[in-house]
Amino acid sequence: MSTVNATAAPAARTSVRSRGQTTSLGTKLITALTVVVAAIWFFPLYWAIVTSLKTDEETVRAGLRLLPEEPTLKGYLFVIQNSDLPIWYMNSVITSVIITIVSVLMSAGAGYAISQLKFPGRQILWTLILASFMVPVSALIVNHFIIIAGVKLLNTHLGIILPMLITPVTVIVYKQFFDSVPREYREAAVIDNANEFQMLFRIFLPMNWGVTTALAIITFIGAWNSFLWPFLAAQNEKMMTVTVGITAVQDSYGVAFARVLAGAVLAGLPVALAYLLFQKRVTQAITLSAGIKG
Repeated sequence: MSTVNATAAPAARTSVRSRGQTTSLGTKLITALTVVVAAIWFFPLYWAIVTSLKTDEETVRAGLRLLPEEPTLKGYLFVIQNSDLPIWYMNSVITSVIITIVSVLMSAGAGYAISQLKFPGRQILWTLILASFMVPVSALIVNHFIIIAGVKLLNTHLGIILPMLITPVTVIVYKQFFDSVPREYREAAVIDNANEFQMLFRIFLPMNWGVTTALAIITFIGAWNSFLWPFLAAQNEKMMTVTVGITAVQDSYGVAFARVLAGAVLAGLPVALAYLLFQKRVTQAITLSAGIKG
């Protein structure tokens, strides 16, 4: 028996070592593939930043240059001085902040009502929200434009904001998290004569501040990056958001690639900073949204 055990022990160690080597090789291959994919994804961003620091003559010169020969900020200065970029920035800030605040508050209220309240048509409303989540936003653009034009809200902040308040995924996320709150909290609040608004803002939302923060950040980024609806709703240059305004910059500058990409970098800078500052929250929000879609 001892001879059998002594023979089996080295074989077991060899098997474990072999599996460990296979796992280590697989991990290295996945890591290398991840680095390659990340480099491919990052290169266009890197190229845009580098090109924005070049002179106009260098951008059209033949040959591949990964670094600017004479780095300059003339492209950025030209865009700031010769366009309405500050106004576009202000329009984007106004619309994105209002969309974020109103959308999160509306979604929290709707999620709380569907999760905690019993009222006629509750299941029908929930079904409609789930169904609206499956409809692509682009399919509603024509209807939105006709309605907003009919009430004469084109070229206004309100005209840009209203259609972008439709965020069914946020309602779904809130409803799921409110469902997970123990019923004892609500029963204790009812005993203390708390109304529904007090229960929402003093009990349910404070227990889900992490979710609220994540959803607010991802909503803000989505509103800032939105192009199609602001492009249709803001036809006056003074009402354009920054994502729409940089297309006007491109039309005006022609083949001045440094200036065009400088405008693009300035347009995406706030979102990049928001992601760097709130990376964990953004990842959490994307995970939540992916969980809903899955």
